[in-house]
Amino acid sequence: MKAILMTAVGDPDVLKFQEIAEPEISTATQIKIKLQAAGVNPVDTKIRRNGVFYDQPLPAVLGCDGAGIVVETGTAASQFSVGDKVWFCHGGLGREPGNYAEYTVLDERWVSHSPKTYSFIEAAAAPLVLITAYGALFDRGGLQAGQTVLIHAGAGGVGHVAIQLAKLKSAKVITTVSSGQKAELVKSLGADEAIVYTQGGFADAVNELTGGKGADLVFDTVGAAVFKESIAVTAHFGRLVTLLDPGELSLAEARMRNLLIGFELMLTPMLRDLADARGKHIEILKQCALWADQGLLKLHVSKIVPLEAAAEAHRLIEAGHTTGKIVLSV
Repeated sequence: MKAILMTAVGDPDVLKFQEIAEPEISTATQIKIKLQAAGVNPVDTKIRRNGVFYDQPLPAVLGCDGAGIVVETGTAASQFSVGDKVWFCHGGLGREPGNYAEYTVLDERWVSHSPKTYSFIEAAAAPLVLITAYGALFDRGGLQAGQTVLIHAGAGGVGHVAIQLAKLKSAKVITTVSSGQKAELVKSLGADEAIVYTQGGFADAVNELTGGKGADLVFDTVGAAVFKESIAVTAHFGRLVTLLDPGELSLAEARMRNLLIGFELMLTPMLRDLADARGKHIEILKQCALWADQGLLKLHVSKIVPLEAAAEAHRLIEAGHTTGKIVLSV
């Protein structure tokens, strides 16, 4: 089969389009999927630049997110039938092969039926960002109806679905973006307020919009500088959840505000082989599929790139100007 191989650690040129052996079912509960599309996420570019998570030799097939059609089932696999359309987040971290390929094989426990209303492109764009946003907002952030949430980088991959999930919880959503065009996008997804942070930062605007109270929950998808500035716009007794390492900084004001600080790394269940937690991820995908088929959850795909041009997709993500998701068409 054709696949993209990460042949070394380095720039996007280390990604090579090559022929490799087609995977085969090796345990009774596995299923084989003919991939139709693979999502591209920032973690893919970080692995390419810094190395895989496991002590395994290269080459490796990257790509955690996939969508496709079941073409074969193991003798004890009972949840899926040949022809089923599925989506999942599995592999691509350096141990199991990822989804920049024509086929994949994985245990049926880590797969879910994809939304009937989604194309394969949309389905492949979704799992990692949906699970991340859901975990940050609800599991770590405890978001409740009527609360105010500040979602940073609302036009990004995680941010644009976080806005919609928060609105499904009947929260008030404030989000930050870098341009007027992105502000229009996030408003179309349900954001109540969009702050163009390039026009004077975001802290003053958040405090003005909340009457000086701050947001009950702040969701940082950007990094250390934004995390630090977000402390002062998180309401007293509120919550601040980040996807990234905030680095060394004073938490004196966070302590004075009695903040709960949380981290969301949706890869942890895969990296630590936490079966129960991975099962929770499947439940999230099932719930999101229901919302998608009700027209309540949309995926914004800004660019579709053919599999053989995966290096271009990595360059686009690292340039930092994309909205929503980039997807490889297999």
